[in-house]
Amino acid sequence: MKRRTVAAIASLYAGVVVGTTMLGDSPAVAATLPKPVISEDARSALAQMGTALLAKEFSFHAHTIRMYESHDNEQLHIVRDFDVTVRRPDRLLIAGTGDDGPRKLIYDGSNVVLTLGDGKTYATLPVPNTIQQMMHVVMGRFGVDFPLADFLTEVPDKAFLTGVTAGREVNTVTIDGVPCRHLVFSQPPGIELELWLEKDRAVPRRLIVIDNTLAGSPNFVAELSHWNFDVHPADTDFAFTPPEGAKQVDFGVVTGELRTGGSP
Repeated sequence: MKRRTVAAIASLYAGVVVGTTMLGDSPAVAATLPKPVISEDARSALAQMGTALLAKEFSFHAHTIRMYESHDNEQLHIVRDFDVTVRRPDRLLIAGTGDDGPRKLIYDGSNVVLTLGDGKTYATLPVPNTIQQMMHVVMGRFGVDFPLADFLTEVPDKAFLTGVTAGREVNTVTIDGVPCRHLVFSQPPGIELELWLEKDRAVPRRLIVIDNTLAGSPNFVAELSHWNFDVHPADTDFAFTPPEGAKQVDFGVVTGELRTGGSP
């Protein structure tokens, strides 16, 4: 999934010093991809999603299950829950907990802070002044993988379609009593995506990622809920004050911990 999400952000923002050729497919490979065949209903649904997710302020909850490979080469799964708060263009809070304990990503427009456990281990890094550019640095340079990143970019529908060569709408299903459009997409060389969007609000309710080039399937499942477009987070919601006795470490140390057993 890192190959997919990092490539998507790299293709949308090339101004950071990190080279895009190390983050995604090379121009030669891209030139050999077939012309995308996206049905009109699928393209329309994603366009509506893109418009909905460009709201200045919103929050949502994500329950995720993802596959990772253990040191013994076993295909295992890890479960996490995240509360995500967005204030475009330059504020983001991701507060998560799960099988491997709590963690946070806090972005205030100038710096990003990653914390582990109760916040007593943390790292901070100066980053550019938009959410998308910040993610490009954190994901591209340090390898932190956040499969829901497409939804937080400046053009969510185009980010999601990066590298996709085929897509269609399957049917309408009901998730927690809400009608949702079930969409499927393919991305060479072997990635399959299933996305469910609420029929009225067009917000994502479920995402499944299968990378057939990797062992274990599915590789990532996310159930998304509690979408709220009436939140008004203050600057203080994106501020971090180290607790007493906190230890600041190198940013690479924390991102290395995040990659153990899978990233956020």
